[in-house]
Amino acid sequence: MSGKFPRNRVSRLPITPIRRRGQRVRRVPRGKLEMIITYLEMLKPPPQRQLVHRGEKLALMRAEQPTVSFYRYLYNTVGGPWLWYERRVLEDDALKQIITDPEVEIYVLHCAGVPAGFAELDLRIEDEVELSYFGLVPDFIGRGLGHHFLDWAVDEAWRKRRSRVWVHTCNLDHPAAIAVYQRAGFVPYDQETRIVDDPRKRGFMPKGQEF
Repeated sequence: MSGKFPRNRVSRLPITPIRRRGQRVRRVPRGKLEMIITYLEMLKPPPQRQLVHRGEKLALMRAEQPTVSFYRYLYNTVGGPWLWYERRVLEDDALKQIITDPEVEIYVLHCAGVPAGFAELDLRIEDEVELSYFGLVPDFIGRGLGHHFLDWAVDEAWRKRRSRVWVHTCNLDHPAAIAVYQRAGFVPYDQETRIVDDPRKRGFMPKGQEF
């Protein structure tokens, strides 16, 4: 999802959808999911901060010209619990074209030499950076690495000297995702609801995959 969005609704945007008394609850058809997407942005860099973590042996490295198999490992492992599926459905050639584009930068967080998460910065739209994917391998969630890694990714995005950094998340992501992005300095500016096919029903996710 990319493009610039109107900002005249920022102050009125609810962080979570509000259902008023008496309002009919939307019934989602069988085999579908209700996806509530929240868009957040920064229009200026956040205040300088000291990046800290709990003493883990960490290393950050850009994956230059990553192989499709390595990217799929990262994407599927990080995104599996949250039902990420958009990149799963791409053919290898189409995926390779994206991840090897010089305007797409993929950074891998390593903890004691083991891949612990990744961040993907998309610079293909002029004057903005999209944090298109960000997350940790499930084994590393809850160890204080996420805030450290996100702060680094935000700082790296602003080093591109663009005027806007943005990200989107949805109700299928980690329950704390919006709060974590707000803590990093992002501000919600738009929200939409989509009804999508459940990727588990279409065979895009491993059998038994839950979120």
